Amino acid sequence: MKVAFRTFGCQMNISDTEAMMGILRRAGHEIIDSEEAADAVIVNTCAVREKSEDKLYGKLGQLKALKKSNDRLVVGVCGCVAEKNSTELLTHREVDFVFGTRAISRIDELLSRAAVGERFIEMGDYIDELDADSPRLRTSKHHAWITIIYGCDKFCSYCIVPYTRGREKSRKMTDILNEVRQLADSGYREITFLGQNVDSYGKDLEDGSSLAALLRETLKIEGIERIWFLTSYPKDFSDELIDVIASCERISRSIHLPVQSGSDRILKSMNRGYTREYFLDLIRRVRDRVPDSSLSTDIIVGFPGETEADYENTVSLIREVRFERVNLAMYSPREGTLSARKLPDDIPQEVKIKRLNDLLALQKHINRQENEKYLDTVIDVIGEGKIKGNGKIYGRTMNNKIVIYHADANLIGIPVKIKVDSVSAGPLYGEIVGVL
Repeated sequence: MKVAFRTFGCQMNISDTEAMMGILRRAGHEIIDSEEAADAVIVNTCAVREKSEDKLYGKLGQLKALKKSNDRLVVGVCGCVAEKNSTELLTHREVDFVFGTRAISRIDELLSRAAVGERFIEMGDYIDELDADSPRLRTSKHHAWITIIYGCDKFCSYCIVPYTRGREKSRKMTDILNEVRQLADSGYREITFLGQNVDSYGKDLEDGSSLAALLRETLKIEGIERIWFLTSYPKDFSDELIDVIASCERISRSIHLPVQSGSDRILKSMNRGYTREYFLDLIRRVRDRVPDSSLSTDIIVGFPGETEADYENTVSLIREVRFERVNLAMYSPREGTLSARKLPDDIPQEVKIKRLNDLLALQKHINRQENEKYLDTVIDVIGEGKIKGNGKIYGRTMNNKIVIYHADANLIGIPVKIKVDSVSAGPLYGEIVGVL
């Protein structure tokens, strides 16, 4: 069959799609981009926010129209919305099968069942079937996603992920390292270790495995020039991990620590498990040991009960830390979470919007000031992709700065030295002064 994928959401979903594409290709199916030419379309979904969930239902409307001209088209839905709304999704006549986040290793079998007319839901846990030898159709030839831990045990009051991704389950370190070696042998220069809470890696294995230990072992593998990891949880970001990052420049200097709020009262209501002062102390420890680190965070505005004083505490935290990137979102209740069940969504929409826009303006100002530090410096960049129509490509520094420069597409994946000649609140701009 000709199969097209549409993937919404986080890097974990991208990694899951790469695994499903690899399994299907090994089974003899053809992976294509065009939905119109496809025999099957698999939609991998995200439920973190209402907006991301809406993307699925917009796509289903398009596929419903497509099925009118191709009644043999098979449509499957997976990912977090599939876990959350499985029964409801199968009431949509354009959906043929629904499967969970831990059933992706069975995609060939599931597609075969749907192709002969069966309509069904599959929510089994087969995630242990994915290992270093599982085929993956990766979307990059120089950078690879590697999922090292599935699920999350934190149960933040606003978050649907523990309900859609399940409890934490780590891969064996030997299996992960085998995958890294295979990637290095295939010419990959960069890897990113993934987990909903990547710092929890190894706790369930009870064999001494940890993210810090995994990083130390990965550093012994030649060929991998950059090692990234996502996403961290502030309470689990250990001093041992900070020391390992500081020990080697091959480990990313981009550290993402989602704070969510600067107010202790709101943090407690969110069930985050730390205080504002704990977070600020963690930032101080990171910057003391890794002075060239680039810090980013996530923040939710308009959480239930957020007063003007709570919001101002978040503003002051942003001013104090001066993150190089902030992912901002307005609170939206997710059905099934504690905050949706127990707390009224009592912040008016216009207040949420104003707080969001004010923080966006503040962060844009900080971004430009921080970026000005790079003017006239020479930085190491690895190219990632083309920018349409202007003969430029974009790349990334070790501390996650996006850089745009003139280059042929054959320099994608190649380390170069760039002299920065202009900046914005977003990307840096420059010219190649050397190839590494």
